[in-house]
Formats: sequence, C-alpha cells, structure tokens
Amino acid sequence: GRIGNGKKIIAFDAHMDVVDIGHLGNWHFDPLAGEIKDGFVCGRGTVDQKGGAAAFVTAGRILKELQLHNDLTIYFVGSVIEEDCDGLCWKYIVEEEGIKPDVVVVTEPTNLGIYRGQRGRMEIHVHFYGVSSHGSAPERGVNAIYMASRTALEIEKLNERLAFDPFLGRGSVTISEIISTSPSLCAVADYARIHLDRRLTWGETKESAIKEIEALIEGLNAKVEMLNYEETSFTGLRYGMEKYYPTWKLEEEHPMIQLAAETFEKTFEKKPRIDKWTFSTNGVTINGYYGIPVIGFGPGNEVLAHAPNEKTPISDLVAATAFYAALAIEFAKK
Repeated sequence: GRIGNGKKIIAFDAHMDVVDIGHLGNWHFDPLAGEIKDGFVCGRGTVDQKGGAAAFVTAGRILKELQLHNDLTIYFVGSVIEEDCDGLCWKYIVEEEGIKPDVVVVTEPTNLGIYRGQRGRMEIHVHFYGVSSHGSAPERGVNAIYMASRTALEIEKLNERLAFDPFLGRGSVTISEIISTSPSLCAVADYARIHLDRRLTWGETKESAIKEIEALIEGLNAKVEMLNYEETSFTGLRYGMEKYYPTWKLEEEHPMIQLAAETFEKTFEKKPRIDKWTFSTNGVTINGYYGIPVIGFGPGNEVLAHAPNEKTPISDLVAATAFYAALAIEFAKK
C-alpha cells in the first residue's frame, strides 16, 4: 500500500510468509489460533514477522487520519518468499517496479532495539564424483562418500578460522545436508553432495567464500556450485536470483541510524539499544545489493523466530506503531 505523493520516499517492510509449526507437541498453545493471553498475541508468525506489519499498518492509519504524511511517499510492503529467498521480493520491487525508497524500515523482530546490520549468507553445493564397484570389492572403486567425508572434516576446521568483524562477529560455515548415490546398497557410492550454509561477515564475499571451498577439494574429482533460486508464482510469473545474500551494515553515525535513535529518544524518553540481527532479513537485498539505507526496528524477541511458543507482547506492537509514525514525521523534516 501507499499513502502520500511527496518527494521523500520511506518504506516499511514486513514479510508475510512464515515457517511451518514444527512438532506440535512442543507448543503450549495452538500455534494457529492467534490467541491473546496475558498481554501477548500467541502463534506462528506473531514474531517472525506479522507483528511488524500490524504495527506499520496502524501507524499508516494514524499518519493518514492526522494528515501528517503530506510531504512524503510512504510504502507499506507486505513482502513474500523471504523465508525461501531473502530479498527476492525487493529485487522485483526495485528492478521491475522501479521503486527505490530513500530509506527502508525492516520490521523484523528487534525487541524494540534499533538494528543496523547483519551477516550475509550464501548456499553452496559441493559435488563429489567417484567410481562404483561391487561392495564386496571396494578397492576396485572410488568412494565418493569418503571424499565428501574428508572434505566435511576440513570444512569443520575452516569454520574455526573464518574472518571476524567487531560488530557482526565471525563468519561461519556448516554442512546442513549430505546425500549420495550408488547403483545398489551393495555397491561403492559413485556420487555424493554436501550442502553448505555459509554466513558471511564484513569483508567476506561470494568469490572469497567459493575460493576457500575450492582449496579444500583441490586434487579431488569434485566441483563447487553456487546455487540459484527460481520458482513460479500462482500468477504464472517465474522469478529468481542467485542464492547469495550480501553482508550489510550501516555505521552507528549514519544519518538514518542517528535519525532513528533521536526519534526513539523523543518517543520513549530513553536511549535505544543499537545492535544487529543474528539471522538474515530482506536487508541483504535492500542494502546489500541496492545500497538503500535500512533501519531495523520491530516488535517481538528474535529468539522466538522459527521456535515453538512464538508470541509477541501487545505492548511491543503499541510501541512499534508509535515509533513508525514518529519516524515518518521526523524523516519528513530532514
């Protein structure tokens, strides 16, 4: 949605897709009921991250009813596919719709702190090619699982020596899946593949991360593959992007972070907590690819994202609503 036609453009983003509920037995309440209890809205998606959407829609209503938006164009973005491909929706918004705001407020949960960055991430496959033989004579073959296993141990060591950033922390890499094939369960595996979840700190890039893995498989019949995401929507639109989500951060002295901090102090009469996300957000595309400043501020505790017993305090929703409306007003003055 949009209100206003001003020259200054601010957008508020919340993704509408959520993860599955997982094992129902881990929940203390119905994850799909939306129960309001003891000052919380309970259920899947309340933290990650429909609370942000509820707050900015309410803020938009306040701004419109009080006619406080006249110098602005304000976009309210209910984005999709974030859980599968961070920021793909914003690639479409910028490149296909031609909308490039001056600043975007990402409303993922921050416990009402102001967040100014996150580690990036990428998804990598490493393919190993062996030679099958009968399982009774494995020496005649080349076992792809053994190649993958030795490389897996080297990847574990690599994780301990990755780059470190004082604000964002250390980069990381972990194996999240390993598969193999063979002509039979009585045969040497002729193929194996590992899936890497690589988190990138400041200064690490797609190219540097791939080179690190290539160095580990030197001399093996193996190759590294950077993954792509592409799906067809219910409308028939097929869209996608490379599964590389760049690291991003704004300095604490950045004008937009300072504006957010000043707005917070005026609104709540206390200093904000300025920090970072541990997980990934649409900021990887908004700022990581397009350089649009991102302010992170949202209701709810991020530790409950993707976890059972997800719930958001109603007081957070009220506070976030006030902050979003106040931030738009202060942005219009700049």
